[in-house]
Amino acid sequence: MTPSDERQLDAFAVDVRQLLEKSVASLYSHLVTRPTGRAVRMAIERQLDELPGPALSLMDLSSVAVLDYSCADEVVAKLLIRFVDGEGARDTFFLLQGVQTHHVEPIEAVLDRHDLAVVAETAPDRFELLGRVGTAEARSLWDQIEESGRVQAQEVERMRAQEELRAGLDFLLRRRLAFRHPLRGDLHALSSLAPRRDRTSSG
Repeated sequence: MTPSDERQLDAFAVDVRQLLEKSVASLYSHLVTRPTGRAVRMAIERQLDELPGPALSLMDLSSVAVLDYSCADEVVAKLLIRFVDGEGARDTFFLLQGVQTHHVEPIEAVLDRHDLAVVAETAPDRFELLGRVGTAEARSLWDQIEESGRVQAQEVERMRAQEELRAGLDFLLRRRLAFRHPLRGDLHALSSLAPRRDRTSSG
Protein backbone atom coordinates (compact mmCIF):
# COMPACT_ATOMS: atom_id res chain seq x y z
CA MET A 1 0.00 0.00 0.00
CA THR A 2 1.44 3.35 -1.03
CA PRO A 3 1.39 6.43 1.23
CA SER A 4 -1.31 7.95 -0.98
CA ASP A 5 -3.55 5.01 -0.12
CA GLU A 6 -3.39 5.92 3.58
CA ARG A 7 -6.32 8.29 3.64
CA GLN A 8 -6.37 10.07 6.96
CA LEU A 9 -9.24 11.56 8.93
CA ASP A 10 -7.86 15.04 9.57
CA ALA A 11 -8.64 16.38 13.03
CA PHE A 12 -9.82 19.99 13.08
CA ALA A 13 -9.88 21.68 16.49
CA VAL A 14 -12.63 24.20 17.27
CA ASP A 15 -12.30 26.18 20.50
CA VAL A 16 -15.88 27.37 20.94
CA ARG A 17 -14.86 29.99 23.51
CA GLN A 18 -12.41 31.60 21.08
CA LEU A 19 -14.97 31.60 18.28
CA LEU A 20 -17.51 33.11 20.64
CA GLU A 21 -15.21 36.00 21.45
CA LYS A 22 -14.25 36.58 17.81
CA SER A 23 -17.77 36.23 16.45
CA VAL A 24 -19.74 38.37 18.89
CA ALA A 25 -17.02 40.59 20.37
CA SER A 26 -17.84 39.35 23.86
CA LEU A 27 -15.54 38.76 26.79
CA TYR A 28 -18.03 36.32 28.31
CA SER A 29 -17.92 32.55 28.01
CA HIS A 30 -21.71 32.27 27.73
CA LEU A 31 -23.71 30.81 24.85
CA VAL A 32 -27.11 32.07 25.90
CA THR A 33 -28.92 33.55 22.88
CA ARG A 34 -29.81 32.10 19.49
CA PRO A 35 -28.06 34.93 17.56
CA THR A 36 -24.89 34.21 19.54
CA GLY A 37 -25.10 30.51 18.80
CA ARG A 38 -25.85 31.22 15.14
CA ALA A 39 -22.75 33.41 14.86
CA VAL A 40 -20.55 30.69 16.31
CA ARG A 41 -22.15 28.02 14.11
CA MET A 42 -21.60 30.07 10.96
CA ALA A 43 -17.95 30.61 11.88
CA ILE A 44 -17.51 26.84 12.29
CA GLU A 45 -19.30 26.19 9.01
CA ARG A 46 -17.00 28.55 7.14
CA GLN A 47 -13.97 26.71 8.47
CA LEU A 48 -15.42 23.28 7.70
CA ASP A 49 -16.38 24.35 4.18
CA GLU A 50 -12.70 24.93 3.44
CA LEU A 51 -11.72 21.36 4.36
CA PRO A 52 -11.54 18.72 1.61
CA GLY A 53 -12.69 15.92 3.93
CA PRO A 54 -12.88 13.53 5.51
CA ALA A 55 -12.49 15.58 8.67
CA LEU A 56 -13.02 15.17 12.39
CA SER A 57 -14.27 18.39 14.00
CA LEU A 58 -13.16 18.59 17.64
CA MET A 59 -15.53 21.05 19.32
CA ASP A 60 -14.10 22.12 22.67
CA LEU A 61 -16.75 23.32 25.14
CA SER A 62 -14.53 23.20 28.22
CA SER A 63 -14.35 27.01 28.55
CA VAL A 64 -18.07 27.59 27.92
CA ALA A 65 -19.55 28.42 31.32
CA VAL A 66 -23.21 28.60 30.22
CA LEU A 67 -24.88 26.80 27.32
CA ASP A 68 -28.60 27.32 26.84
CA TYR A 69 -31.01 25.29 24.70
CA SER A 70 -31.15 27.69 21.75
CA CYS A 71 -27.37 27.80 21.49
CA ALA A 72 -27.09 24.03 21.81
CA ASP A 73 -29.56 23.84 18.94
CA GLU A 74 -27.45 26.17 16.80
CA VAL A 75 -23.95 24.99 17.68
CA VAL A 76 -24.57 21.26 17.98
CA ALA A 77 -27.83 20.14 16.35
CA LYS A 78 -27.76 22.35 13.26
CA LEU A 79 -24.14 21.48 12.52
CA LEU A 80 -25.01 17.78 12.69
CA ILE A 81 -28.07 18.31 10.52
CA ARG A 82 -26.07 20.07 7.83
CA PHE A 83 -22.88 18.03 7.78
CA VAL A 84 -24.10 14.60 8.88
CA ASP A 85 -27.84 14.18 8.46
CA GLY A 86 -28.95 16.70 5.83
CA GLU A 87 -29.15 16.84 2.05
CA GLY A 88 -25.76 18.53 1.90
CA ALA A 89 -24.14 16.02 4.24
CA ARG A 90 -20.43 15.53 3.67
CA ASP A 91 -17.64 13.41 5.04
CA THR A 92 -17.43 15.24 8.38
CA PHE A 93 -17.40 13.73 11.87
CA PHE A 94 -17.99 15.56 15.16
CA LEU A 95 -16.55 14.95 18.60
CA LEU A 96 -17.56 17.19 21.49
CA GLN A 97 -14.76 17.77 23.98
CA GLY A 98 -14.85 19.21 27.47
CA VAL A 99 -18.57 18.56 27.92
CA GLN A 100 -19.49 19.41 31.51
CA THR A 101 -22.47 18.29 33.56
CA HIS A 102 -24.43 21.49 32.93
CA HIS A 103 -23.90 21.14 29.17
CA VAL A 104 -25.45 17.69 28.95
CA GLU A 105 -29.13 18.52 29.49
CA PRO A 106 -29.46 21.15 26.72
CA ILE A 107 -27.36 19.08 24.30
CA GLU A 108 -29.39 15.93 24.99
CA ALA A 109 -32.65 17.87 24.60
CA VAL A 110 -31.84 19.26 21.16
CA LEU A 111 -30.39 15.98 19.93
CA ASP A 112 -33.52 14.15 21.05
CA ARG A 113 -35.75 16.72 19.34
CA HIS A 114 -33.95 16.29 16.02
CA ASP A 115 -33.32 12.54 16.33
CA LEU A 116 -29.54 12.98 16.34
CA ALA A 117 -26.59 11.57 18.27
CA VAL A 118 -23.01 12.65 18.90
CA VAL A 119 -19.88 11.37 20.63
CA ALA A 120 -18.94 13.51 23.64
CA GLU A 121 -16.06 13.60 26.10
CA THR A 122 -17.86 13.99 29.43
CA ALA A 123 -14.76 13.60 31.63
CA PRO A 124 -11.06 13.43 30.86
CA ASP A 125 -10.63 10.50 28.46
CA ARG A 126 -14.20 9.27 29.07
CA PHE A 127 -16.46 9.29 26.03
CA GLU A 128 -20.20 8.72 25.78
CA LEU A 129 -22.95 8.76 23.19
CA LEU A 130 -25.42 11.60 23.67
CA GLY A 131 -28.81 11.80 21.97
CA ARG A 132 -30.81 9.15 20.19
CA VAL A 133 -28.73 6.09 19.54
CA GLY A 134 -31.25 3.83 17.84
CA THR A 135 -31.29 0.30 19.20
CA ALA A 136 -29.69 -1.23 22.26
CA GLU A 137 -27.54 -3.26 19.85
CA ALA A 138 -26.18 -0.07 18.29
CA ARG A 139 -25.24 1.36 21.67
CA SER A 140 -23.66 -1.91 22.79
CA LEU A 141 -21.70 -2.10 19.55
CA TRP A 142 -20.48 1.49 20.00
CA ASP A 143 -19.35 0.59 23.52
CA GLN A 144 -17.30 -2.29 22.10
CA ILE A 145 -15.71 -0.08 19.46
CA GLU A 146 -14.95 2.63 22.02
CA GLU A 147 -13.36 0.14 24.39
CA SER A 148 -11.11 -1.39 21.73
CA GLY A 149 -10.40 1.82 19.85
CA ARG A 150 -10.01 -0.03 16.58
CA VAL A 151 -11.71 -3.05 15.05
CA GLN A 152 -9.89 -4.94 12.32
CA ALA A 153 -11.55 -5.26 8.91
CA GLN A 154 -12.02 -9.03 9.28
CA GLU A 155 -13.97 -8.52 12.50
CA VAL A 156 -16.05 -5.80 10.87
CA GLU A 157 -17.04 -8.23 8.13
CA ARG A 158 -17.97 -10.80 10.78
CA MET A 159 -20.23 -8.21 12.38
CA ARG A 160 -21.88 -7.47 9.06
CA ALA A 161 -22.67 -11.16 8.61
CA GLN A 162 -25.00 -10.98 11.64
CA GLU A 163 -28.24 -9.16 10.94
CA GLU A 164 -28.64 -7.45 14.32
CA LEU A 165 -25.00 -6.32 14.38
CA ARG A 166 -25.15 -5.19 10.76
CA ALA A 167 -28.11 -2.93 11.53
CA GLY A 168 -26.31 -1.42 14.52
CA LEU A 169 -23.10 -0.93 12.55
CA ASP A 170 -24.95 0.70 9.66
CA PHE A 171 -26.58 3.10 12.14
CA LEU A 172 -23.24 4.09 13.68
CA LEU A 173 -21.64 4.66 10.29
CA ARG A 174 -24.62 6.54 8.86
CA ARG A 175 -24.67 8.86 11.87
CA ARG A 176 -20.85 9.25 11.76
CA LEU A 177 -20.45 7.90 15.30
CA ALA A 178 -17.53 5.73 14.21
CA PHE A 179 -15.11 5.93 11.30
CA ARG A 180 -14.46 3.12 8.84
CA HIS A 181 -11.29 3.45 6.83
CA PRO A 182 -12.41 3.62 3.18
CA LEU A 183 -9.54 1.47 1.91
CA ARG A 184 -8.53 -0.89 4.71
CA GLY A 185 -12.02 -1.36 6.14
CA ASP A 186 -10.89 -1.01 9.77
CA LEU A 187 -13.36 0.57 12.16
CA HIS A 188 -12.14 3.33 14.50
CA ALA A 189 -13.66 4.95 17.57
CA LEU A 190 -13.68 8.71 17.06
CA SER A 191 -11.94 9.15 20.40
CA SER A 192 -8.99 7.11 19.13
CA LEU A 193 -8.52 9.52 16.22
CA ALA A 194 -8.46 12.70 18.30
CA PRO A 195 -5.07 14.06 19.36
CA ARG A 196 -4.60 13.88 23.12
CA ARG A 197 -5.14 17.26 24.74
CA ASP A 198 -2.93 18.96 27.27
CA ARG A 199 -5.09 18.62 30.39
CA THR A 200 -2.97 21.07 32.35
CA SER A 201 -3.98 23.95 30.09
CA SER A 202 -7.70 23.23 29.96
CA GLY A 203 -8.36 24.44 33.50
